[in-house]
Amino acid sequence: MRRFDGRRVVVTGAGSGIGQGIALRLLDEGAQLVAADIDEPGLAATAEKAGDAAERLRTVAVNVADPDSVRTATDTALEFLGGLDVLVNAAGILRPARTHEMPLDVWNQVISVNLTGTFLMTQAALPTLVESGHGVVVNLSSTAAFSAAPYLAAYAASKGGVNAFTHAIALEYAKQGLRAVNIVPAGITSGITTKSILDQPEGFDHKLFARMTGWLNGGALGSPEDIAGVVAMVASDDGRYMTGTEIRIDGGALM
Repeated sequence: MRRFDGRRVVVTGAGSGIGQGIALRLLDEGAQLVAADIDEPGLAATAEKAGDAAERLRTVAVNVADPDSVRTATDTALEFLGGLDVLVNAAGILRPARTHEMPLDVWNQVISVNLTGTFLMTQAALPTLVESGHGVVVNLSSTAAFSAAPYLAAYAASKGGVNAFTHAIALEYAKQGLRAVNIVPAGITSGITTKSILDQPEGFDHKLFARMTGWLNGGALGSPEDIAGVVAMVASDDGRYMTGTEIRIDGGALM
Protein backbone atom coordinates (compact mmCIF):
# COMPACT_ATOMS: atom_id res chain seq x y z
CA MET A 1 0.00 0.00 0.00
CA ARG A 2 1.13 3.55 -0.75
CA ARG A 3 -1.38 5.55 1.31
CA PHE A 4 1.16 8.28 2.07
CA ASP A 5 2.38 9.19 -1.40
CA GLY A 6 2.62 12.99 -1.37
CA ARG A 7 1.95 13.19 2.38
CA ARG A 8 4.33 15.19 4.59
CA VAL A 9 4.88 13.73 8.05
CA VAL A 10 6.77 14.46 11.26
CA VAL A 11 7.29 11.67 13.81
CA THR A 12 8.84 12.41 17.20
CA GLY A 13 10.57 9.73 19.24
CA ALA A 14 11.63 8.25 15.89
CA GLY A 15 15.09 7.14 17.06
CA SER A 16 13.86 3.89 18.60
CA GLY A 17 10.92 1.74 19.60
CA ILE A 18 7.40 2.73 18.65
CA GLY A 19 8.40 6.03 17.05
CA GLN A 20 10.99 4.35 14.86
CA GLY A 21 8.51 1.65 13.86
CA ILE A 22 5.94 4.27 12.87
CA ALA A 23 8.47 6.31 10.87
CA LEU A 24 9.65 3.26 8.92
CA ARG A 25 6.07 2.12 8.20
CA LEU A 26 4.98 5.53 6.89
CA LEU A 27 8.13 5.79 4.78
CA ASP A 28 7.36 2.36 3.38
CA GLU A 29 3.94 3.67 2.38
CA GLY A 30 5.43 6.60 0.50
CA ALA A 31 5.61 9.46 3.02
CA GLN A 32 8.05 12.32 2.86
CA LEU A 33 9.10 12.28 6.50
CA VAL A 34 11.06 14.06 9.19
CA ALA A 35 12.19 11.78 12.03
CA ALA A 36 12.78 13.76 15.24
CA ASP A 37 14.37 12.59 18.47
CA ILE A 38 16.78 13.69 21.19
CA ASP A 39 18.75 10.50 20.47
CA GLU A 40 20.92 11.33 17.45
CA PRO A 41 22.59 7.87 17.19
CA GLY A 42 19.08 6.42 17.23
CA LEU A 43 18.08 8.70 14.36
CA ALA A 44 21.10 7.52 12.40
CA ALA A 45 19.94 3.94 12.96
CA THR A 46 16.47 4.86 11.71
CA ALA A 47 17.95 6.38 8.55
CA GLU A 48 20.01 3.25 7.96
CA LYS A 49 16.99 1.00 8.40
CA ALA A 50 15.03 3.15 5.93
CA GLY A 51 17.19 1.88 3.07
CA ASP A 52 16.27 3.39 -0.29
CA ALA A 53 13.41 5.32 1.34
CA ALA A 54 16.04 7.45 3.13
CA GLU A 55 15.92 9.80 0.13
CA ARG A 56 12.50 10.89 1.45
CA LEU A 57 13.75 11.15 5.03
CA ARG A 58 15.33 13.95 7.03
CA THR A 59 16.41 13.51 10.65
CA VAL A 60 16.40 16.34 13.16
CA ALA A 61 17.49 16.48 16.80
CA VAL A 62 14.84 17.80 19.17
CA ASN A 63 14.14 17.97 22.87
CA VAL A 64 10.35 18.11 22.84
CA ALA A 65 10.30 19.59 26.37
CA ASP A 66 12.33 22.64 25.23
CA PRO A 67 10.33 25.32 23.35
CA ASP A 68 13.43 26.67 21.57
CA SER A 69 14.43 23.18 20.42
CA VAL A 70 10.89 22.52 19.20
CA ARG A 71 10.81 25.75 17.20
CA THR A 72 14.17 25.00 15.58
CA ALA A 73 13.18 21.43 14.76
CA THR A 74 9.81 22.50 13.36
CA ASP A 75 11.42 25.15 11.14
CA THR A 76 13.88 22.56 9.82
CA ALA A 77 11.09 20.06 9.20
CA LEU A 78 8.91 22.53 7.34
CA GLU A 79 11.84 23.70 5.22
CA PHE A 80 12.42 20.10 4.09
CA LEU A 81 8.76 19.12 3.74
CA GLY A 82 7.31 22.37 2.41
CA GLY A 83 4.21 21.87 4.57
CA LEU A 84 2.73 19.29 6.93
CA ASP A 85 -0.10 16.77 6.75
CA VAL A 86 0.55 14.46 9.72
CA LEU A 87 2.19 14.87 13.13
CA VAL A 88 2.83 11.79 15.26
CA ASN A 89 3.82 12.56 18.86
CA ALA A 90 5.59 9.37 19.93
CA ALA A 91 8.39 10.83 22.07
CA GLY A 92 8.05 9.77 25.68
CA ILE A 93 9.76 8.63 28.84
CA LEU A 94 8.80 6.40 31.76
CA ARG A 95 10.43 6.71 35.19
CA PRO A 96 8.87 4.21 37.63
CA ALA A 97 9.09 5.24 41.28
CA ARG A 98 7.18 4.75 44.50
CA THR A 99 5.03 7.85 44.74
CA HIS A 100 6.09 8.82 48.26
CA GLU A 101 9.74 8.58 47.19
CA MET A 102 9.45 10.26 43.80
CA PRO A 103 11.71 13.33 43.50
CA LEU A 104 9.97 16.38 42.12
CA ASP A 105 12.47 16.60 39.27
CA VAL A 106 11.47 13.10 38.13
CA TRP A 107 7.78 14.05 38.19
CA ASN A 108 8.51 17.25 36.27
CA GLN A 109 10.65 15.45 33.69
CA VAL A 110 7.95 12.90 32.89
CA ILE A 111 5.25 15.56 32.61
CA SER A 112 7.45 17.88 30.56
CA VAL A 113 8.36 15.25 27.96
CA ASN A 114 5.14 13.27 27.70
CA LEU A 115 2.53 16.00 28.10
CA THR A 116 4.17 19.38 27.61
CA GLY A 117 6.25 17.97 24.75
CA THR A 118 3.09 16.78 23.01
CA PHE A 119 1.59 20.24 23.48
CA LEU A 120 4.67 22.11 22.22
CA MET A 121 5.07 19.99 19.09
CA THR A 122 1.35 20.21 18.31
CA GLN A 123 1.22 23.95 18.94
CA ALA A 124 4.14 24.52 16.57
CA ALA A 125 2.63 22.31 13.86
CA LEU A 126 -1.03 23.38 14.08
CA PRO A 127 -0.97 26.36 11.68
CA THR A 128 0.55 24.26 8.91
CA LEU A 129 -1.63 21.23 9.66
CA VAL A 130 -4.74 23.40 9.47
CA GLU A 131 -3.50 25.01 6.28
CA SER A 132 -3.31 21.59 4.63
CA GLY A 133 -7.08 21.18 5.07
CA HIS A 134 -6.74 17.53 6.14
CA GLY A 135 -4.20 17.61 8.96
CA VAL A 136 -3.91 14.74 11.40
CA VAL A 137 -2.38 14.62 14.89
CA VAL A 138 -1.73 11.16 16.30
CA ASN A 139 -0.74 11.10 19.97
CA LEU A 140 0.65 8.14 21.89
CA SER A 141 -1.15 7.53 25.18
CA SER A 142 -0.99 4.39 27.33
CA THR A 143 -3.20 1.89 29.12
CA ALA A 144 -1.66 3.37 32.29
CA ALA A 145 -4.00 6.33 31.79
CA PHE A 146 -7.01 4.04 32.16
CA SER A 147 -5.96 1.23 34.50
CA ALA A 148 -3.91 1.56 37.66
CA ALA A 149 -0.39 0.16 37.85
CA PRO A 150 2.09 0.60 40.71
CA TYR A 151 4.88 3.18 40.53
CA LEU A 152 3.44 4.95 37.50
CA ALA A 153 1.78 8.01 39.03
CA ALA A 154 3.72 10.53 36.91
CA TYR A 155 3.49 8.47 33.73
CA ALA A 156 -0.23 7.80 34.16
CA ALA A 157 -0.92 11.47 34.89
CA SER A 158 1.02 12.57 31.82
CA LYS A 159 -0.77 10.13 29.53
CA GLY A 160 -4.16 11.02 30.99
CA GLY A 161 -3.32 14.61 30.13
CA VAL A 162 -2.44 13.57 26.58
CA ASN A 163 -5.89 11.99 26.23
CA ALA A 164 -7.65 15.14 27.40
CA PHE A 165 -5.45 17.37 25.24
CA THR A 166 -6.22 15.27 22.16
CA HIS A 167 -9.96 15.49 22.77
CA ALA A 168 -9.71 19.27 23.16
CA ILE A 169 -7.87 19.93 19.91
CA ALA A 170 -10.04 17.43 18.02
CA LEU A 171 -13.09 19.52 18.88
CA GLU A 172 -11.41 22.92 18.61
CA TYR A 173 -10.14 22.38 15.07
CA ALA A 174 -12.73 19.94 13.66
CA LYS A 175 -14.38 22.58 11.46
CA GLN A 176 -10.98 23.32 9.95
CA GLY A 177 -10.54 19.74 8.83
CA LEU A 178 -8.09 18.65 11.51
CA ARG A 179 -8.35 15.19 13.08
CA ALA A 180 -6.72 14.12 16.35
CA VAL A 181 -6.59 10.56 17.70
CA ASN A 182 -5.02 8.82 20.71
CA ILE A 183 -3.25 5.49 20.27
CA VAL A 184 -3.28 3.50 23.53
CA PRO A 185 -0.65 0.73 23.71
CA ALA A 186 0.04 -1.63 26.58
CA GLY A 187 3.48 -3.26 26.95
CA ILE A 188 5.52 -2.97 23.76
CA THR A 189 9.08 -4.15 23.12
CA SER A 190 10.93 -0.85 23.07
CA GLY A 191 13.68 1.05 24.82
CA ILE A 192 11.25 2.70 27.22
CA THR A 193 10.11 -0.72 28.48
CA THR A 194 13.55 -2.26 28.78
CA LYS A 195 15.30 0.69 30.40
CA SER A 196 12.50 1.71 32.72
CA ILE A 197 10.97 -1.58 33.85
CA LEU A 198 12.96 -4.67 32.96
CA ASP A 199 16.28 -3.22 34.11
CA GLN A 200 15.06 -2.18 37.56
CA PRO A 201 17.24 -3.40 40.45
CA GLU A 202 16.63 -6.64 42.26
CA GLY A 203 13.71 -6.39 44.65
CA PHE A 204 11.64 -4.12 42.40
CA ASP A 205 8.06 -5.35 42.20
CA HIS A 206 7.73 -6.67 38.65
CA LYS A 207 3.97 -6.95 38.98
CA LEU A 208 4.22 -3.58 37.25
CA PHE A 209 5.53 -5.32 34.15
CA ALA A 210 2.82 -7.98 34.26
CA ARG A 211 0.17 -5.26 34.64
CA MET A 212 1.20 -3.70 31.33
CA THR A 213 0.86 -6.84 29.20
CA GLY A 214 -2.22 -8.32 27.60
CA TRP A 215 -3.72 -11.78 27.48
CA LEU A 216 -2.66 -12.71 23.96
CA ASN A 217 0.24 -15.13 23.42
CA GLY A 218 0.66 -15.81 27.11
CA GLY A 219 1.02 -12.15 27.99
CA ALA A 220 3.86 -11.52 25.55
CA LEU A 221 4.77 -7.93 24.75
CA GLY A 222 3.59 -6.41 21.51
CA SER A 223 5.94 -4.96 18.91
CA PRO A 224 6.40 -1.44 17.49
CA GLU A 225 5.08 -2.83 14.20
CA ASP A 226 1.77 -3.65 15.91
CA ILE A 227 1.40 0.05 16.69
CA ALA A 228 2.76 1.32 13.37
CA GLY A 229 0.16 -0.48 11.26
CA VAL A 230 -2.71 1.06 13.18
CA VAL A 231 -1.14 4.54 13.09
CA ALA A 232 -0.80 4.20 9.30
CA MET A 233 -4.51 3.46 9.02
CA VAL A 234 -5.57 6.27 11.37
CA ALA A 235 -3.35 8.90 9.74
CA SER A 236 -4.34 7.97 6.19
CA ASP A 237 -7.62 8.57 4.38
CA ASP A 238 -8.77 5.18 5.67
CA GLY A 239 -9.23 6.90 9.05
CA ARG A 240 -10.91 10.02 7.67
CA TYR A 241 -14.02 9.65 9.89
CA MET A 242 -12.06 9.14 13.11
CA THR A 243 -11.29 11.95 15.52
CA GLY A 244 -11.30 12.66 19.25
CA THR A 245 -11.13 8.99 20.17
CA GLU A 246 -8.81 6.33 21.61
CA ILE A 247 -7.67 3.16 19.90
CA ARG A 248 -6.38 0.49 22.27
CA ILE A 249 -3.61 -1.84 21.06
CA ASP A 250 -3.06 -3.80 24.25
CA GLY A 251 -3.45 -7.53 23.64
CA GLY A 252 -6.55 -7.47 25.83
CA ALA A 253 -4.88 -5.84 28.85
CA LEU A 254 -7.96 -3.70 29.51
CA MET A 255 -10.53 -6.41 28.85
